[in-house]
Order: sequence, then structure tokens, then C-alpha cells
Amino acid sequence: MTFVTVENLEKTFPLPNGEEYIALKGIDLSIQKGEFISLIGHSGCGKSTLLNMVAGLDLPTEGLVMLQGEQILRPGPDRMVVFQNYSLLPWLTVRQNIALAVNSVMSGLPAAERSAIIEEHIDMVGLRPAADKNPDQLSGGMRQRVAIARALATKPKLLLLDEPFGALDALTRGGLQEQLMKICDENQVTAIMVTHDVDEALLLSDRIVMLTNGPESKIGQIMTVDIDRPRKRMEAVNHPHYYSYRSEIIYFLNQQKQIKKIRARKQTVVARHGLEKVNLDIGFVPLTACAPIAIAKEKGFFTHHGLDEVNLVRESSWRGVQDGIADKYMDAALMPSGMPIWMTVGGMNNKPIPVVSALTISRNGNAITIDKRFADQGIRTLADLKRFLLGSRDRKHIFGVVHPASSHNLLLRYWLASEGIDPQHDVEILTLPPAQMIAGLKKGSIDGYSIGEPWATRAAIDNIGYEIANDLDIWNGHPGKVLGVREDWALAYPNTHIALVKALLEACQFCADPAHQDEVREILARPEYLAMDHDYIYLSDSQQIACGVTKSQRDISHPLFFEDGANRPSRTEHLWLLTQMARWGDIPFPRNWVEILERVAKVGVFSTAARELGLSDTNTYSRRSIELFDGIKFTADDPIDYLNHLSIKHDIYMAEIDLSGRS
Repeated sequence: MTFVTVENLEKTFPLPNGEEYIALKGIDLSIQKGEFISLIGHSGCGKSTLLNMVAGLDLPTEGLVMLQGEQILRPGPDRMVVFQNYSLLPWLTVRQNIALAVNSVMSGLPAAERSAIIEEHIDMVGLRPAADKNPDQLSGGMRQRVAIARALATKPKLLLLDEPFGALDALTRGGLQEQLMKICDENQVTAIMVTHDVDEALLLSDRIVMLTNGPESKIGQIMTVDIDRPRKRMEAVNHPHYYSYRSEIIYFLNQQKQIKKIRARKQTVVARHGLEKVNLDIGFVPLTACAPIAIAKEKGFFTHHGLDEVNLVRESSWRGVQDGIADKYMDAALMPSGMPIWMTVGGMNNKPIPVVSALTISRNGNAITIDKRFADQGIRTLADLKRFLLGSRDRKHIFGVVHPASSHNLLLRYWLASEGIDPQHDVEILTLPPAQMIAGLKKGSIDGYSIGEPWATRAAIDNIGYEIANDLDIWNGHPGKVLGVREDWALAYPNTHIALVKALLEACQFCADPAHQDEVREILARPEYLAMDHDYIYLSDSQQIACGVTKSQRDISHPLFFEDGANRPSRTEHLWLLTQMARWGDIPFPRNWVEILERVAKVGVFSTAARELGLSDTNTYSRRSIELFDGIKFTADDPIDYLNHLSIKHDIYMAEIDLSGRS
């Protein structure tokens, strides 16, 4: 039986004007005995309201809360609450405060047994020297320990904690967190805690329940923290998944902030200059490949083409970009090359969201970087890496990528598989924000990463890692970043779409000119873009090389922004990306793949934009095969046969993708 059940819970509060405020709606939650659950979300999301209803201090407007099958209708001694403000009686000692609760709840026990319980819990929280002191003689941390001891001494079925450590200094808070964790683990306490502290939630929780902003707050996500108990703080922090978990929570909280801003902003469509919409929000992630987006803004290319109200939205991860496009609070975005087709076939929550791309913004610019410790073991090639990985199967080997649909992820997997390394079994591939990969490499929690510039160069300059391979070794000229917009947006604003492609195509041409390199680097280094030292930002200088910890020179794979045919969307390239995502079971391979390619790769929009700019040479195109470093050729003729002949693959399945928009 489920220990705690929250079923279809709703809480409404009356407002002075006679209206109602719906704080919580549709809350469903099941908690098992011995679980530690944290509730996290922004102020006003209903965390404490939910906790109060579990405690019986308040009742739901609709739905119910049950403890071991019994509906909670009032407070009871089987649920004890620890508040932030301690709630101790100031005229009673530590022992007397605990005794008050024990004697009230356990009055049927002999006095000697009650006394033993009191003394046991004084020792449990380490307050023996202060047992006869009053609260005003104690520090804040000691007072909170008394409150915890008082709550646990009554042997409650459920411990409820409302930001119990929020008023304490960092050192005291850390000590109490570890003490609470030890007590809960040793006594199999079932606990629900409200907190704003992400690291506190990760340290203590089995699961973290993330609540959306109100009104009508709901459960946005539930994260299982798969870190073994008992936990020690430093061991937890150094766990390979810790920063992945942390980034997921922070991302959720940041997105809730973003949604709140969007709700507060008046949404209008401004038509001007013969364009259907000139006020655009364009998303990007701070990478060297975002240069054309920044240049189009800073050098006036957007304005020149009539888009005179462009706002650039800086996201820390590609997850933010995908959600921005999916939820329609971004008009367009810089995307990893595989994201348009990934979203179109249902890579995001198995829900097809047609996205189109009419411009390849960059090619190349990726590298596979590994930890500097591998240099001492003589690992210089893929064959070296294979011998190491397969010879150390007793350890988990983790590589970071930025998104399932990124070329970084797909090329890393292809590269490993070419040497007989199964990327599903022989290594673990985690999705992480770029900045956390640097931190992970420094801490040793990941072995390496595959990512775009400037992060490979930064690892080399900072002497924490080195390139073992890059685009020049794997697929020279592959699509790196593309322009992506929703298909329904493109249909609603066709002239705006063409103007956007024109502005970015001119910006690509500007970025590719060696005469502009210093200016582009200066712009990219600004806080609103990469917020990074110039030394990390390499563009097109062929003399630039990375040495890193191996001291051996390696040509840097610079982003290629513009050349004959480089910016034209290629259906063959999109198809190859599609086969690789299907290869690893991330998406189905669509039976209607021809239709999908035609809808995703908007060659006609690109051709119109190039022609109107007088860039007819960019429109030269000949259908050709794709050939990577292993010599295996890929054509658009028979992708199924291509997939069948790959030696390492997993969970390939086919499905008809419904793009009609019907549920």
C-alpha cells in the first residue's frame, strides 16, 4: 500500500473582490514508506500550502490526502511539523521542550519509558551538554535540533519540514542537513520537506517534486535522485550524475521565471515594412557558432531587413531553446543541426512539433575532448581509447553531450561505434550544459565531452583536457548549427521568415571574412553573448592550434559560417542525422521520411533569400553522398538498408509520424 496518497488535490482561496485564487490544481502524488521527498519551486507556487494539507492544518477544496489509506482531515500526532522558526517554548529547557511533546502524545506509557525516549532523542541530535539550557542560551542551529528531536521523539509516521534550515548560516545548515539525513536513514523516517535550496534537496531526497508557478500550480516534474544511501556530502557532490540532476532542477526553475515574464508581457504582433511580424524573440546558446546571431543584432542586419524589434534570448542549454520554440515564446532559434527533425518526429515527449530550417548557420566547430589524466596513459587515438575503456569495465566511463539531437552527440556515438565501442553499454553519455562539462572535467566526474567551440579550446588552454578528435577527423564540413522556426510560424509569417534568413545569411558572410575576425571576437566576448575571454574564441585563423596537456599540436576545427553551398539546407544531411537518432532508439525512423524531409528542409525559402541578396553562387548544389572518416557512404536512396548494415545499433523501430496536429 502507498504510504501517502495525494489525489486530484485542488486548493482555492477567496479574494477580497469576491473572486477566487486557485493556488494548486490537479496534484497527484504517491509516497512510499521511508521515502524522503522534497518540494521545490518559486515562492508562491504552493509548496507550504501542500505541506499544510498533508499535515492536516488546512483542507483541500477538492481531492483528498490519505495516510496509510486513512483520509487526513485534521492535525494529528502521527504527523509532526518542523518549521523554520523553531517554535520552542522559551521558558522551558531543551529536555522540557522535548518532554512536553512526548508526555502529550505518549501519556499512556510509563514515566520511565517516556524519560528514556526523551534522553534518547537528546543524544540523537547531539544536545546532551545543553539539555538543561533554555532556548535563549542556544544558537539557531541548536534550537532547530531541539525542534527536530521534539518532532521525532513522538515517533510520528510522517515528518514534515517547512524550510527547516532556511534561517541558518551555511556552515550550521550543512551540519544539520547531514545530521537529519543520518537520522532519517537509520530510523527509516518518511519525510516531506519544503525547500528553496537545490543542493539541500539533492543531498537529502529520494525524489524531488518540482512545482510550477501559480496560479493553478501543478507538478511540473518529479526527479528521482539515484545516489546511493547513506550519503556523504562530498561523495554526493562528486557523483557522476550530481551536476546533471542539479542542472535539471535549475533549468526547471529558470524556465518558470521565463514563463512568468512572458505571462506578464503583453503579447502583440507588430507588422511593418511589408513584413507580417518585426518584433521577434530569437533564442541562442552561448557558443562560438552563435556569432551570426550576435552580428546580425550588433551590426544592424536585422534592422536593415526590416526586423527592427529583435530581442535575443540567451539560454544556458539547448533544452531552453527547444522549450522556447515548443511553447511559442521564441519566434526562432539557433539550433543543433538535428533538432528541427528531432522535434518534428516527436523527440520531445513523443509529441511531433513540426519545425523547419531554411538556413545552415555553421559547419564544423566540434571536438571530442578527454580528461588530461588520459595523456599519461598514452591515449592519443580512438584505438588507444578502446583498449582503455574495454580494459577498465569495472569503472563507469562518462562522456558529456549537450543535446540528443546535436551533431556532437551523433558524431561521438558514430566515432565510438566505428571502433567497436558500444556507446549504449561501454560508456555512459550524459546530457549536460556546456559550462558544467568544464566543471565535471576538472572534478573528474566525467571522462570527456563532445561539444562545439569554445569549450574544447578552453579545456586545452586551461590545461584540464585535450582533443582526441574533431570534425576534421570525423566528418569535415558537417552541419553544426541551423536556424529553426516552427512550421506554423513559417506559414503565418512567410515574408518575415525570408527577411530573417536574409539577415542571418549576410551575418554569416560577415563572420566568415578574416578582416572582421577581431571585431566578431570582441562582440562574442561580451557578457550578453559568451561572457568569456577573447583567448578562448577562435574563428577562421588557420594558424590557430590547440596544444593542451599533450603538448602536441592539433588544428582547431573552426566554425565555417559561409562559403559556396555551405548555408543551403541539405535534405541528405537531415536524413543522415535522422538515421543516427533512430540508430540509438532516441526516435522512431519514420515510414513517411520523404514527407518529413520535404517539410523540414526549406530549400525554397533559402533560395529566395539568397537570390534577393544577389548571392546566386550560394545556391549551387549537386546531390551527393555523405562519407565520413570510415569510408562508409550514405545516400538518400535507401536509408533503411543503410541502418540495417550498421554493425552496432539499438532499439531501431519504425512508425508513421502524424504531422496533422491531431492528438
